[in-house]
Amino acid sequence: MTEPHDQDNPMQHPEEQPAGTEGGPQFGKLLIVLALAVILMGLVTWVSVEYVTRFT
Repeated sequence: MTEPHDQDNPMQHPEEQPAGTEGGPQFGKLLIVLALAVILMGLVTWVSVEYVTRFT
């Protein structure tokens, strides 16, 4: 009626993922994108301040 595997895992949880970096999140790429976003926002802020102060 029940398989031997069911006795070890009665709640039917998925198997644990192997430890390691294969297929893991790429935090280095995320950090680069975040830094570029901050630089872009700083540039937009600086340009808008220059634009407003020049024409007022």
